[in-house]
Amino acid sequence: MKRLWTAITILALLVAGSGSRTLARDNVERETWNVERLAGDNVWTQCPKGMWEGYVRALVLSPGYASDHIIFAGTDGSGVFQSTDGGACWSAMNTGLTNLNVRALALSPGYISDRTIFAGTWGGGIFKSINSGAFWSATGLTNQKIQVVALSPGYTTDLTLFAGTWGGGVFRSTDGGVSWSVVNTGLTALDIWALALSPDYANDRTLFAGTEGGGVFKSTDGGISWSAVNVGLTSPSIFSLALSPGYATDHTIFAGTQWHGIFKSTDDGASWNAVNTGLSNLVVRALALSPSYAIDRTLFAGTGYSGVFQSTDGGASWSATGLKDRWIEALALSPSYVSDHVLFAGTAVAGGGVFKSTDSGVSWKAVGLTHRDVQALAFSPSYTTDSTIFAGTHAGVFQSTDGGASWSTMNMGLTRLDVRALAISPGYATDHTIFAGTGGNGVFKSTNGGASWSAVNTGLTNLVVLALALSPGYATDHIIFVGTGSEWGGGAFKSTDGGASWSAVNTGLTNPCVMHLVLSPGYVSDHTLFAGTYGGGVFKSTDGGASWSAVNAGLINLSIRALALSPSYVTDRTLFVGTEYGIFRSTDGGASWSNMGLTALDVQALAFSSSYATDRTIFAGAWKWSGGGGVFQSTDGGASWSAINEGLGNLNIWSLALTPTSPRTLFAGTYGSSVWQYTLTKPYQLWLLRLLKGYGMW
Repeated sequence: MKRLWTAITILALLVAGSGSRTLARDNVERETWNVERLAGDNVWTQCPKGMWEGYVRALVLSPGYASDHIIFAGTDGSGVFQSTDGGACWSAMNTGLTNLNVRALALSPGYISDRTIFAGTWGGGIFKSINSGAFWSATGLTNQKIQVVALSPGYTTDLTLFAGTWGGGVFRSTDGGVSWSVVNTGLTALDIWALALSPDYANDRTLFAGTEGGGVFKSTDGGISWSAVNVGLTSPSIFSLALSPGYATDHTIFAGTQWHGIFKSTDDGASWNAVNTGLSNLVVRALALSPSYAIDRTLFAGTGYSGVFQSTDGGASWSATGLKDRWIEALALSPSYVSDHVLFAGTAVAGGGVFKSTDSGVSWKAVGLTHRDVQALAFSPSYTTDSTIFAGTHAGVFQSTDGGASWSTMNMGLTRLDVRALAISPGYATDHTIFAGTGGNGVFKSTNGGASWSAVNTGLTNLVVLALALSPGYATDHIIFVGTGSEWGGGAFKSTDGGASWSAVNTGLTNPCVMHLVLSPGYVSDHTLFAGTYGGGVFKSTDGGASWSAVNAGLINLSIRALALSPSYVTDRTLFVGTEYGIFRSTDGGASWSNMGLTALDVQALAFSSSYATDRTIFAGAWKWSGGGGVFQSTDGGASWSAINEGLGNLNIWSLALTPTSPRTLFAGTYGSSVWQYTLTKPYQLWLLRLLKGYGMW
């Protein structure tokens, strides 16, 4: 009992000393204290503000958006995100959501009071949350590829919703998703792109389905039976449907198609006419009508690669908005659009994410939710004082000077934005030098902290750069190594003049695809470096790259995904490699290797604690499809591993980097959702958590 009161006392002190981080409760359904969140540790948070490019499949705004500013976004691979400030900041809302490929979202018309939202996933069916996405539960419709979810306008009383699937047609639930029935009678095409219910569904029981290959179908009995309504339609692929808010009287519906633009019907779908004047792109992925369409005749169309178009005459003519050259997947207008003129666009492919306009589409601003592949992370050696970190992505280099809270693009002079590798000078605080390796245009150098770049490729015969490594004595020896690779070979190159010129250093290096290069911390005196190759295993040089020898004894997989040396390598001779079949360790400088577990994982990244000699801590990042994915930690030199994935919205890890000093923060670069950070638990906090767990209090 004395230990229990001691724990409670310490907990009280933690609460009192947590400043603005107050002890919060989750939602009404999950009244659980999260001591780890109180301490600010042991939970991943995304830190991609300013790093935007994404695949946003669905957008929905709260019916009370004018006052609560709530918007939800469904993404491919990263789940559901929520913003409560009109898109300025986003939080992942994926607890209980076991499938993160979200293709559809739908809010209850009574969301302000019932807080209900549905998410349709690709292959995982439909999930439901009754607390604004804080926690999700699977509905009765599982294992289906969901393209669209549509709720009855009277959902709060009739509990009716529909799901459009890929290959399974339409499903209906009349009990809020608990149970479902197939409603496909008369529906001859079962790949469903779109569903739209009449605003007067309670009386007319009317809904429409847009299909792949079958055009538009209509039901006037709540989905029990369907009839094709395609007179005048020249495209069988219907991506989007939108009914006029005054459908009961004006009988108007719009259809967006593949390659044939937009069609309009003013007779309940009985006949259609193309309305494409001014529309330069005829692939129409999304449609959205003004809430006051009957008066302002305004609607928007999202196209493939040509952005958003607007019509103010009911579709008779179209003009491009300020959002051009984007692939639009989703559109959402504020319920108060007539007065606030707010609309959002969810985009895909390069330059994507969520965009917001507050002037009816005249101008737009990127507001987040990016799909960013972070291939490299590098800290300033003076991170403790300058809080600077760089990220190499498919869209160039980004820099943060506030520990990852915000990011800025640093691409001036980069002629290729596929940045595969980064290396920072050990004297960065004074020389401001950083190198970037690209996937086709070679090496770029910046001597002003990334503000501008210049190509430094003289003598570099292969411009597909996969790895960079600087000498610890770079300030005086100016030595840098490059690993290259492609189907045309390449191997390793060395520069002794800070990148001004390069020479191949491949003697004994029998595999030309060099994925990783790591130099000994004592390179200035021992001249030792290692190369990890794709298919050839690990090579070692003890003469500064002049010659190489394979060091693969004990390695069962020779495709090296990650390579890292102990900070104390000079004395402990320890290094780790990540492979498609887990992690291997050598404690004799590569002479022999032992399997250290995670054998079911494709390990793509490794990061040592700077205090490895005493704390024996190392981290590993793996890919989701290989058997679990995410980040793993070992505190016994790799003998055992524990997953540390709470709050991590993406389990496809490409890169890892750990701050050198306390507070120890681990950064993870992901495939698809930018950078995430994780603050490590302090020893007394970990002890407290274990004690509370032992008493059943946490």
